[in-house]
Amino acid sequence: MEPMTFDSRDLGQTEEFLSKAYARMRIGSDADSPRTRIARQVLGSVSVDRLRLEYTVSYEVHPLGKVCLCLVETGSIAQQVAGQEEEVFGPGDTVFFAPPDRPYTGEVRDAGYTIVMLGDALLQEVAGTAPGGAPEPVRLLGHRPVSAAAGRHLRRTIAYLRDDVLADPELAAEPLVVSTAGQLLAASVLTALPSNATTAATAATDATATDRRDAHPQTLRRAIAYIDEHAGAPIGIDEIAAAARVSARALQYAFRRHLNTTPLGYLRQARLARAHAELAVGDPATTTVATIAARWGFFHPGRFALSYKDAYGRAPSDTLHT
Repeated sequence: MEPMTFDSRDLGQTEEFLSKAYARMRIGSDADSPRTRIARQVLGSVSVDRLRLEYTVSYEVHPLGKVCLCLVETGSIAQQVAGQEEEVFGPGDTVFFAPPDRPYTGEVRDAGYTIVMLGDALLQEVAGTAPGGAPEPVRLLGHRPVSAAAGRHLRRTIAYLRDDVLADPELAAEPLVVSTAGQLLAASVLTALPSNATTAATAATDATATDRRDAHPQTLRRAIAYIDEHAGAPIGIDEIAAAARVSARALQYAFRRHLNTTPLGYLRQARLARAHAELAVGDPATTTVATIAARWGFFHPGRFALSYKDAYGRAPSDTLHT
């Protein structure tokens, strides 16, 4: 999909655009000719927007209904969620902008920043793949990362999706890249930001009696058959569990008990095997390692090469050129 762009000095047009792109809002500014530039790119259920506001603008926003992340590059943003104290974000900050279900107000002060939005359903799906799963909906509990290292990791993930994956239209058009990139982003959010996920997972480390009963070899066979048949499709834990006719928790318990892996771990192995098979018969004159890797959902060349070498004892380029 081609990037959507907006460039205007009309505050009314800007308010209308922002309300359609995010949520209903009101904005105001004292500037005579306030310029706003926005470039939006979409990757499945994830949107990545680069914004440059060359003035100070105040805003009041209704609940977004999505998880919203903000990576500040220049200037500053002051924000207050209803019932909480104001926070100010500056260059280098990567933060959870606002709860999906609460309104907020703030002020953008001559800032350049990136906004990333993803559906809460994606966050819940990825949270459910953690060991033990989550017995209750996962909620983000704070705006700032749990550590400087966690913040850097989240920032690098966002920058990679924005500057590498979305910058390559062919790569961003691959269905498995869209699926795995969204999962990577959600996993990075859950790792970097404080949430109830750790507590929820800890409370669920022991499978229930029903989960243990359902985690039998037949469940595993059904799940493996479905994964092997649909490895080329953008499937996730919910689809695999439905095909195996058990809960997601029982499915994970079955894979841990019998294979010492997770359903998504097995899915990655299946896709790696498909990539290996293509590399083995591929013509290096007409294809590349990156093309084959992307087709099977591996959009980071370096990580693909490491995973491939761990599995097959050689570089993927060696297989392609043999």
